[in-house]
Amino acid sequence: MTTRRAFLQNSTLCLAGFSGLQAADSEAKALIKVGLMTDLHYADKPPTKTRFYREALAKLDEAVEVMNRKKPALVIELGDFIDQADSVEKEIEWLKTMESHFAKLSMPRHYVLGNHCVGTLTKQEFVANTKASGGHESFEAGGVTFLILDACFRSDGTPYSRKNFDWKDSNIPASQLFWLKSELNKASGPVIVLAHQRLDADKAHAVQNASAIRSLLEASGKVLAVFQGHSHKNDYQQIAGIHYTTLVAMVEGTGVENNGYTLLEIMPDSSLRLQGFRKQVERRLT
Repeated sequence: MTTRRAFLQNSTLCLAGFSGLQAADSEAKALIKVGLMTDLHYADKPPTKTRFYREALAKLDEAVEVMNRKKPALVIELGDFIDQADSVEKEIEWLKTMESHFAKLSMPRHYVLGNHCVGTLTKQEFVANTKASGGHESFEAGGVTFLILDACFRSDGTPYSRKNFDWKDSNIPASQLFWLKSELNKASGPVIVLAHQRLDADKAHAVQNASAIRSLLEASGKVLAVFQGHSHKNDYQQIAGIHYTTLVAMVEGTGVENNGYTLLEIMPDSSLRLQGFRKQVERRLT
């Protein structure tokens, strides 16, 4: 059986197509650059404690401007794009406002569904007012497979919608697990997994069946890293050789100095460089 290390070494050799993989880290060219951000929680309402909802627009504008200068191949928002409103109409209005700012990106954009994205809205309503796929998604770019997960399901398999859930009851249903295993089997190169709820801890902010998901990721031998949000803090741990990085929430704190977003570079040797902006921690993962 091919080990994860052997698979990634072989696949990156094929992707690179030359023998210079031993070049110094500072000279290596990334396979692909990806912009990441999470937990903007935009809402036209007063702040509560540490969350400054209206300021999400200015923070998003800054991140979009930086991404347009840095020119990653794509940008992914990891959930809770908006906060919950007291009516469908108001929440759609907030969503349209955010989408108009997010659409200023000059590259393709992708969305992970967060619990607040579908607290009042249905997943179909979120899709109708954004460029989101509306659930789990697989795509390939730069020789890397990206798998977006949707954990906005109750333990009985019912999708989140219209305040029908407890945010701690987050799950990946059996049908999506089957899809995940199939996509991992098909991937011919390294894999990056994107989620809103955390996959690295069986606690309040984690997907309830996270251990089953981790088992699939580990068995594939292809997954470099998982990027996630939800708990609003910079965090990191490595489990069975896979990097689990939790990104800082953009809604936390007043002023653009409390912003936080990331430029991810995936390198030919399967190492990862995270350039953090503002409150986002920079990391070099090997």
